[in-house]
Amino acid sequence: MCWFNKKNGFEEIDQLGQSRTPFLFIVSYDKTKIFAQPLAHLDNDIFYKLEDWRNYPVKKREKDFTFSKSPVDFSTYKSAMEEILEDIRSGNTYLLNLTFKTPVESNFSLEEIFTYARAKFKLYFKGKFICFSPERFVNIQGNTIATYPMKGTIDADLPHAKEHILSNEKEMAEHVMIVDLMRNDLGIIGEDIKVEKFRYVDKIKAGKKELLQVSSKITARLQTNWRDTIGILLDQLTPAGSITGTPKKSTVNIINRVENYNRGFYTGVFGVFDGESLRSGVMIRFIEKKNNELLYKSGGGITIDSDAKDEYEELIDKIYLPF
Repeated sequence: MCWFNKKNGFEEIDQLGQSRTPFLFIVSYDKTKIFAQPLAHLDNDIFYKLEDWRNYPVKKREKDFTFSKSPVDFSTYKSAMEEILEDIRSGNTYLLNLTFKTPVESNFSLEEIFTYARAKFKLYFKGKFICFSPERFVNIQGNTIATYPMKGTIDADLPHAKEHILSNEKEMAEHVMIVDLMRNDLGIIGEDIKVEKFRYVDKIKAGKKELLQVSSKITARLQTNWRDTIGILLDQLTPAGSITGTPKKSTVNIINRVENYNRGFYTGVFGVFDGESLRSGVMIRFIEKKNNELLYKSGGGITIDSDAKDEYEELIDKIYLPF
């Protein structure tokens, strides 16, 4: 299997890019595990979708599914959030993405969930984990790199939901911080940084609910030889700002202290280089199989204005199957 540590993984990705070999890559949240394999030799128990790039047939769901979840209790969540708020008051972070794992049960296998899930970015990895993510990480076309940070979620059925999410001061502040962080990240690797679309709204299916999610589009111009340094670019851009917070380094340290589990591949990134262009997604909406138990990992951004009950409900809303 094509597993690598951080140093060797990004070097392997660089070499595949230099030879213009189409390949799939997967980078864990903490970058300690990296998978890279040419598409021509991709293992037959790995499936991916990146918008209209896919390697599996479309199938229609022919049976009903069951799905239940057992989220962390509110008091545990609130205690973790209070610890984060203390760090915010101390100036150690301004925005932090707090996540938890939730045991879930379904009559569908991971492969069945993956096959029928409706999402722009999907990955099935060897019966170990899946993601069905609505969030792009970066796309590179020509010499232009674009990133699409997603920050801000609301139940689409609430009255005037779109107007509420876009006018909410807390949500605005959270989104502005992530846009600034991603502008800075792109500034490390590119030039001519532009926010081309600011706070646009997408609707996604979340089980029986529909959610509105707010994103922005930020672009930069890369050097013409970027295909020779894909590993270096990915290393400089990860972990993604939308699933860590700002400032990134100190916020990641707080996440490591506060969260009660190992994120693993959850909130990492995956993507495909086709020899010319690159597409990638952030691994959210993520289910892992561990010791025959399914664990769904989810979370949301915390700022000084966050309400514990609202944030807790958002975490639960994000635990769904998008059928």
